[in-house]
Amino acid sequence: MLLPLLALLGCATAGNGLVDFRIEGDAIPQPLVAVASDPAQGRKIVMGRDGNCLLCHALPESGARFMGNLAPPLSGVGARLSRGQLRLQLVDSMRLNRDTIMPSYYRVDGLNQVAQAFRGKPILTAQQIEDTIAYLAHLR
Repeated sequence: MLLPLLALLGCATAGNGLVDFRIEGDAIPQPLVAVASDPAQGRKIVMGRDGNCLLCHALPESGARFMGNLAPPLSGVGARLSRGQLRLQLVDSMRLNRDTIMPSYYRVDGLNQVAQAFRGKPILTAQQIEDTIAYLAHLR
C-alpha cells in the first residue's frame, strides 16, 4: 500500500534522541544525518548482526554462506529503489506494507512486543541507516 503523495511528518521527537524526517510518497528523500555515509560500514551492517539483513534476504555476491529467502533478494536493489525509497524501507517498512515481516530499524513508537531493555531505542542509529543505504545503493 503506497502512501498518498502528500508529505507526512515522520515519527521523531527531540525527547527520544531521534532526528525528524519527512516522508514524501514512498520515500524519505532527505538523509537522516549531514555526515557523509560510508558504504563499507553499511556492508558490515548488512552482513552482520546489527542489521541481520541476510536472515531474510539473499545477496549472492556477498559470498555469505547462509542467506534467507523470506524477502526479496538485495542483488540490484540500488537499481530498483532510490536512496529515499531505501531509507523509508529501513526506517519504517510497515508504512509501505502493513503485513511485512521486516522490522522498523529506526521507528520506536507504536511497536508491539518490544523487550523493556529495547523500548524507545532504534535498532540502527541514523548514521547506520545512512551507511546501509550507501552500500545498498551501490548494488546494481
